[in-house]
Amino acid sequence: MTAVRIVVDGQPIDFQNGDSVALAVLRSGEHPARGGTLCLAGDCGNCVATVNGTSWVRTCQSPARPGTVVQRHPVGSHPSTTTQPAATSVNVRHSHAAVAVIGGGASGRAAFATAGDHAVLLDSARGEEVVAVYPGPLVVVRTAEAMCHIHADEVVIATGASELQPVCPGNQLRGIYTQRAAAIAAAAGVELGVTLTVDLDGLVRITGVDGHVTGVVTRGPEGEREHGCDTIIIATRLAPRDLLARMTDDPAVRKVGAAAHPYALPPVPVEGVVCTCGFTTVEDLDGAWGRGFQELELLKRATLCGTGTCQGSVCQPHLRAYITAKSGAIPKPFTGRPAARQITLGEAAANTHADFFRYTALHDEHLALGATMDRFGAWWRPWHYGDHVAEYWAVREGVSIGDVSTLGKMVVSGPDAVEALERLYPTTVADIRPGRSRYVLLLNERGHIFDDGMILRESDTRFVLSFTSGGAANAEMWFRDWIESWGLDIHVLDRTMSLGAINVTGPLAGALLQKLGVDEPPKFLQHRHADVAGVSCRIMRLSFTGEASFELHHPIDMSVELWRALLEAGREWGIRPHGLQALFGLRLEKGHVIIGMDTDMDTTPRRVGMDWAVKMNKPFFLGQEALARTNALPNQRRLVALTVDGPAPIEGSPVWCGEDIVGQATTTFASPLLGHSVMLAWLRYGEPPGPLTVDGRPASIAHVPFYDTEGLRARM
Repeated sequence: MTAVRIVVDGQPIDFQNGDSVALAVLRSGEHPARGGTLCLAGDCGNCVATVNGTSWVRTCQSPARPGTVVQRHPVGSHPSTTTQPAATSVNVRHSHAAVAVIGGGASGRAAFATAGDHAVLLDSARGEEVVAVYPGPLVVVRTAEAMCHIHADEVVIATGASELQPVCPGNQLRGIYTQRAAAIAAAAGVELGVTLTVDLDGLVRITGVDGHVTGVVTRGPEGEREHGCDTIIIATRLAPRDLLARMTDDPAVRKVGAAAHPYALPPVPVEGVVCTCGFTTVEDLDGAWGRGFQELELLKRATLCGTGTCQGSVCQPHLRAYITAKSGAIPKPFTGRPAARQITLGEAAANTHADFFRYTALHDEHLALGATMDRFGAWWRPWHYGDHVAEYWAVREGVSIGDVSTLGKMVVSGPDAVEALERLYPTTVADIRPGRSRYVLLLNERGHIFDDGMILRESDTRFVLSFTSGGAANAEMWFRDWIESWGLDIHVLDRTMSLGAINVTGPLAGALLQKLGVDEPPKFLQHRHADVAGVSCRIMRLSFTGEASFELHHPIDMSVELWRALLEAGREWGIRPHGLQALFGLRLEKGHVIIGMDTDMDTTPRRVGMDWAVKMNKPFFLGQEALARTNALPNQRRLVALTVDGPAPIEGSPVWCGEDIVGQATTTFASPLLGHSVMLAWLRYGEPPGPLTVDGRPASIAHVPFYDTEGLRARM
């Protein structure tokens, strides 16, 4: 008869009908994950391995089938992600239940018996594996046929209790079982050798040779004693199996039976591995506690204790016992994060559509106003509201509002804040007074521009920074990396997603704010805190449009209220919102550069005529050495301003000098005010040898700004 086998680490091993992968591996004399206490009940991560290309699979709950390929995870590190199972179609089934009972044990069957009509009992023994419970409530169940989404009126969690595992020196050896696991293994014919049952209270350490248990040291009334054995069985001590319940605080979700029982905490751990998923030790907890992480969620994040595949099912009782001993107060369990079992990306994303572009809090407001939305950077933003020329004139002659919530927003503070910003920016920072702001460039080590924005100073050690919509995602990483490498004492808080921003712009912008309660709007390049229509805002006075402009940064949950209040208050002046099409034209008339549209990866300040934003006499800033070298070299090309009669050429159009292409347009706009088209374009450095043409029409080199050359309107 042909043996039935699975393949483990490249070696075939036999298995018996009804075996799990873990039992087959144990019967072969190996450990399914190389070490640690086994529960064989799906509670811990001590048997996880890569099964048929999917990592972090609990082998104790993975049936052994002919041809199953198992790769045990490397000791002390994560599995490789280079080999993944082939993508397959995953079905999703939606259903409704009056009551969804999770758990096929005695308490689950009892709850189901009294649940009435339209109830469903979910039992993992039948292959119904609940992986998540969301508010709603919604229960997500994995079966062999599909991912089932059960929309329930009530959810009853009857998942029972798990057995506690030891925390002591040697608890990562092979040959340690919970009582239930030992019974399962023995019944399956796994050779356990000489066994010894040990209670957690008397356990001191486990000894071993070549990674396998050889004995245990216990402490009793007569002192410490050492016992020789091949297998250690941990006497049963229980904790609620409540991971699913910890995923939501929905009042329609409740626990019954052992899952709801308030079991006593285990002995306080003093040495050993607490979290076997991440190999977090008691020494790691002590170190984090000493650094001030003295709250459960903080200690968890500082040490990664409880963030592994079992999400605290094993380590949380020990972690809570540790904090209780340190603080004198018993902390509540931490929140569980879906999924409770390893699922593939295909299972997680089944029957869903992901829009990878973000929405601002005002997205529905834009749609209600008839906006045509377009993707810009990582965001959906209004391109226009039906008439971009009318929006343009609202800014130039009256008042308009625009959604600029996509801008990057960051708060930096600390004793070394000035020092950090002086190094990160090529302009001076120390001379910015509180309540004032300054336009700045961001350069990389090569002296190339990769972003720009504003610095606002609030106090001696606290600054607010803004970045472009496209650069916001990179800003925090950039700042943190450099600050850490320099060893500076500074705190960084990215508030891009928590703050909305509305730009109020136009000659009547100040009057509109006064109408909404701001008695003294800040002057140009000033900022202050004030309530606008009852909404707390940081008001920044600047100008990207060329007119008086006030950016109102505010809590994102107040965006809709503030937007509507501005529109209502400005109704008598014909207020209307403007989209990107009008905004890009307005800023182009002022000659303002948009990073990423008018610049390339190797753009230096000199090439775009922004040397004024760089102070080469500073002691140091990022990119300074590179600029000192390249500034001495001939400039190969420069960004220039051009004008042409007629409609705006297509962006990217070549610039011709006779029969030679000498450049290309970056952004173009047919100016309603000037009566001709304006553009920025890259041009080979030096005076052109002859007349220029763009799109077959004569083009003239101009000077920026095209509009309001003295910059008086922005300061009105």
